[in-house]
Amino acid sequence: MTSPETPPELDAAALAEFTAQHGSDLPPVSVVIAAYNEERSIGATVNGIPAIVDGLETATIVVVDGSTDRTAAEARKAGAMVCDLPVNRGQGAALRLGYRLAREGGARYIVTTDADGQYDPADIARVLAPVRRGEADFATGSRVLGRQETHDRVRRLGVHVFAWLISRFTGQRITDTSFGLRAMRAEVTGAVTLTQPQYQSSELLIGVISRGFRVVEVPATMRLRAAGTTKKGGNFVYGYRYSRVVIGTWLRERRRPVSSSSSAPARSSSEPEPVPEPEPAKTK
Repeated sequence: MTSPETPPELDAAALAEFTAQHGSDLPPVSVVIAAYNEERSIGATVNGIPAIVDGLETATIVVVDGSTDRTAAEARKAGAMVCDLPVNRGQGAALRLGYRLAREGGARYIVTTDADGQYDPADIARVLAPVRRGEADFATGSRVLGRQETHDRVRRLGVHVFAWLISRFTGQRITDTSFGLRAMRAEVTGAVTLTQPQYQSSELLIGVISRGFRVVEVPATMRLRAAGTTKKGGNFVYGYRYSRVVIGTWLRERRRPVSSSSSAPARSSSEPEPVPEPEPAKTK
């Protein structure tokens, strides 16, 4: 059963175990993957991630979200650093933990991709590039600017509808709000409020825009699933739940008091600079 709860002791224990196994000196780039019952695709996904991106060494962190199959074993076999959780809490909770493992392990940049093989690993360098060059704090791929293999008309329409909605809410033109391949300075993940157990892509995107971080989109490819089926429900269920997250996050960010600690000043250097003291991420 998926639970939105994120007990602090569960994450603390996972962090301690992960650090004991892998140390606290991670390479500059951490590729974070949340995986739930993806034994058929996770190995190929991990194997496809380049060891070096833009001259920087990478490490792959797979947060196994209470899987009941061999996802953890297949991820380890492929060479990933695995954090194997005993309960299924949802992709959002797994990604939050993955961000923390990467940040506290010393990663300078965090990239996310999905476990199902829908994103082209060749696009990792493309989304990381503007962050690495200091042109953005957060970069996300866009299937609208790039290419998508799906022929689901309802899903394609939904991409455009939610892009229009979030663009209106935030005042920044966005073409794809749910693309799972993203890159960001590691500090950004600790400076936004993340509470959603699922559909976290829109919460993260609205959060970084609302707090003044520089956001860009780059063309990228959305492929068909390599194996298995989606865990997010059919189109209409997905659309309803996703819209609740979008509207709820926008209302929350509108009500948040604006302070000097909640915005990100522009930077011209390609090297990361510390952001102001982040607000702690809320958990349900």
